[in-house]
Amino acid sequence: MGVSSSALALAASLRALSDDALTALLHARPVREHGIRDVFDLAEALLDAASVQAALAHLDRSALGVLATAVLAPAAPDATTVAQRLARPPAEVDAAVNRLTELALLIPDDARVVVPDAVAEVLRGWPAEGLPSLEQLAHGTPPAALEPVGGADRASADRVASERAFSAVTAVGELVGVVEREPARMLQRGGIALPDWRRLLSATGASSDTELATLLAIAEGAQLVAASAGAWRATEHSETWRSSTRVERWAALAASWLTQVPPELREQLRARAGARWGEGLLEYLSWLYPAGGAWLPARTREVIGAAEALGIADASVPSTAGAALLLHGADAASAAMAELFPPEVRQVYIQHDLSIIAPGPLASDVDLRLREVADVESVGLASSYRITAASVTRALTTGQTVEQLRALLDEISLTGIPQPLEYLLSETAGRFGSLRVGPLDGEPGPDAGAHSYVRADDPILIGQLVIDQALASLAPRRTGDHRAVSRFDAETLYWALVDARYPAVFEDAAGIIRAVQRAAPRPVVTEPAPDPAVRLVARIREAIAHQPTESGAAWNARQLELAIKAKIEVTVVVRMPDGTEVPYLLEPAALAGGRLRARDRRADIERTLPLSHIVAVNPAD
Repeated sequence: MGVSSSALALAASLRALSDDALTALLHARPVREHGIRDVFDLAEALLDAASVQAALAHLDRSALGVLATAVLAPAAPDATTVAQRLARPPAEVDAAVNRLTELALLIPDDARVVVPDAVAEVLRGWPAEGLPSLEQLAHGTPPAALEPVGGADRASADRVASERAFSAVTAVGELVGVVEREPARMLQRGGIALPDWRRLLSATGASSDTELATLLAIAEGAQLVAASAGAWRATEHSETWRSSTRVERWAALAASWLTQVPPELREQLRARAGARWGEGLLEYLSWLYPAGGAWLPARTREVIGAAEALGIADASVPSTAGAALLLHGADAASAAMAELFPPEVRQVYIQHDLSIIAPGPLASDVDLRLREVADVESVGLASSYRITAASVTRALTTGQTVEQLRALLDEISLTGIPQPLEYLLSETAGRFGSLRVGPLDGEPGPDAGAHSYVRADDPILIGQLVIDQALASLAPRRTGDHRAVSRFDAETLYWALVDARYPAVFEDAAGIIRAVQRAAPRPVVTEPAPDPAVRLVARIREAIAHQPTESGAAWNARQLELAIKAKIEVTVVVRMPDGTEVPYLLEPAALAGGRLRARDRRADIERTLPLSHIVAVNPAD
């Protein structure tokens, strides 16, 4: 069969697929929607050399060997013959044949393994591209086995991996918390705005842009953050994740990493959970996927980089928890990592300078409660916090009372509540609500053009903030002894005062104090974008609906048009007046007015046949 003759056969097989199978094919081998009207157009697109090469790039030696053996055979062999020539178990070859057929790299033909000429031509051209020949694909030998991991190497990997795993969980938690409080703005040309990028670097403690990019990718893969409405934001899953134990959080990150690994790599990593990866793994993968140069090395290094950041491996040695993840899943990995993580603590030391020191990893629920009343200064094995007037004000704004704050601090403190902290709590509670920010509608009068106000019991405080250079960009102007206004909205003014360490609270139009979230509201979950594959399948089904059966005139005409375009011979079955059916080997020349004009090579004559008398069109044998 020629290339277009293969397209005829492939079109017939595509027509017979279910919607699910056809959609799966288009997911595995995406094609451009433009210009594809029916299964004939789709078949030609799938047999395009670039499309074939893209599909072959993700095939391993097992599947490529089946293709190569079938191409080298003088006639299309059956699967048993291919298995014998490759000296492989028939079940393995059958699985490869099924996979290749699902990818439209083989054409179903009873028991025969039929390789489209378009696929064969691409494979024959590989040596010119520096890729293996057909003979090498069929009979090549793999490189040496990877080096197994010894007990000492595994123990060393576990020590480093546990530290990295703990650091990754901590850093991702801080990243999620930062974008939850204030989303990280995205640039139109891609990437994150520099001030927000620096904010993420500082919060996570990442030592480089590459490390932060890896943490962001891990958080995105675990569906903890997502790009939405021009910014990176925390998702609805983040709150549950942050309230889990550290080991549970790590297990969730590790499991999501595994699901993000391409299937081609996942199976190889799983098979080598007890071997050293490194350059030996890259060499083996390059042999296993000989056409994968466009994606394999960079993707492999990216996968291994994320694995090392998560403590799944260290220096290309899978950790005990990493091996458990690959072989037995997240639960087994979690149990292994729990043995390596430091124990959590539930109590802290509160210093006279208002700092708080956790002597170990603070339990998640305690950490979340403490963050409501204190600012984080550093996180890690021994985290530190600091209580300020602003942090106490923030806690009071959420509706907590000073008595509740004292009870919390007394519960978790190993050193009681120092006297300076008692003073701070009492003083802040006494001043709470003395500086209030609220919205204005800019009505005529002293407030004309203003959209927010700030009022204080102490007129000196109003005088101070209107001349404060930190607030100069908001241009506050005094409209009374106890009041000033700004043309900016109330939330902008409120957060500017908070950042400038004023004990401000936010009140609504009714004068009721309420909490304000700096982050914009999480966007409503929208419907996913339409799947191009589903859309294309619907278009093809609509075309088939106008070609009810394979013997329909429209179906036959479409096959003849393709044969005319490619100048190939086809077998045309014609129903004669007496009801008999006669096959002709023809080279179609034109189709017009419901009649086919074609050259009959055997009789060496030109025939004109009514399209209505043609009952079947098949590729020439």
